[in-house]
Amino acid sequence: MDSNLRSFNPNKQLKEQFVSNLTGSSMLELFVVITTFSCLVLLRRTFGCDIMVGHNATEASMKKNDEVVGYKSLRAFVAVMVVDFFFILAPFTLFLTVLSEWIYLIATSLILLLLISFSARRFRSSSFQESGVFSFRANISSYRVAMMLATCLCILAVDFKIFPRKYAKTETYGTGLMDLGVGSFVLVNSLVSQQARGNSIVTLRSTIRSCSPLILLGFARLFFTSGVDYQVHVGEYGVHWNFFFTLAGVSILTSVINVPSRYCGLLGFFVLVGYQFFLSHGLNDYLLSDKRGADIISQNKEGIFSMIGYWGIYLVGVQLGSLLLFGNHGEVMRSADKGGSITVWVLCIFFWLLTLYLDWHVERVSRRMCNLAYVTLVLALNLQVLAILTLSDYIPGNRISILEEAFNRNLLASFLLANVLTGLVNLSIDTLFVSPATALAILLLYQFTLCAFVGCAYFFGVKLKFW
Repeated sequence: MDSNLRSFNPNKQLKEQFVSNLTGSSMLELFVVITTFSCLVLLRRTFGCDIMVGHNATEASMKKNDEVVGYKSLRAFVAVMVVDFFFILAPFTLFLTVLSEWIYLIATSLILLLLISFSARRFRSSSFQESGVFSFRANISSYRVAMMLATCLCILAVDFKIFPRKYAKTETYGTGLMDLGVGSFVLVNSLVSQQARGNSIVTLRSTIRSCSPLILLGFARLFFTSGVDYQVHVGEYGVHWNFFFTLAGVSILTSVINVPSRYCGLLGFFVLVGYQFFLSHGLNDYLLSDKRGADIISQNKEGIFSMIGYWGIYLVGVQLGSLLLFGNHGEVMRSADKGGSITVWVLCIFFWLLTLYLDWHVERVSRRMCNLAYVTLVLALNLQVLAILTLSDYIPGNRISILEEAFNRNLLASFLLANVLTGLVNLSIDTLFVSPATALAILLLYQFTLCAFVGCAYFFGVKLKFW
């Protein structure tokens, strides 16, 4: 009792139980939730592009040297960021919390609204926007940001009761929205990695140097969670392992077994199939068991073994990035847009069908083990977001939002900041016992604060690179 009184986190066990033993939602509901967020981004482009200012910043930020031409007026920049926030993040927060029971109706309404707005803009426009390299590359950036924004929202929302438990991470098998987080993050980075650009000459020394910040962040998170008695669900990664160690491990594996990008997909296929073979022949029983030995591997078996699956995701992502974005010499392909969009739709459908087959006939989806069905689900849902965003090519004069540009410039840094803010909120208030109205207000304020910091970094040309 005394130790609980002195603890920074007296309700640690209650919070851990709150996110334990969950089974997730249906794949259909995941499909619908992801569709709603993609539609919000497209609606911002249809309804919001007329009031965009300083479009030169958008074009400049997409250039190869990634320089940003700042807005002349901070007030104008802030105004556009606020509009982006209320078009994209605020509605999605409502959809995942107080309006989650109406998600199917919401998705249907958004699709109809998009069709009407598409038709209206095409009718009013005298010229149709031709597909181009800039458009497809902007869609890739927009997709990467969309997955990051959803992740940043969920990592705090899951601690409140207004966030449905079906969207939280599953315990063993199942499909929860938050299960997509780590897999999506790995895939997002692989698509634009050095390997995808054709730079296969990556030494182990340079890799360790580049991912050393991730290793330090992993140890920092470990010491922080232990020091303040922060809630940690051991079944997610293990006793000591965490997200940052997984990212660092994937980087090191990629440098140790270094193959050209054109062979990464084949290697990823054999890695994933081989890993699934061992899972189906007893490894899954070991990983799902609550029993742990005293050795470091047994203590962190989920994190260590699931890293094989995440490495497979990375390898497949490198192949996709090379196929969709980069040519033989790491340059952006000049005819990628139309063919790339069709390829994305075909791959999306293929991975969805493959996921259903694996889930029914091989092994159910398991984020905890990062099995083959989980990998194909991550690929299917990520490609679904990208495929829907390619429809923006049919919006005359569409432009990527400033909110997306700002986060795209500092993706990992924004995630780190979101983790810090999440920790501060959890240590400052009892998230389990706040009212729904208070919880919603906190979530909106948290996201607005995150957007403010990321927006300021973008406006003043600050770019933080960790990996």
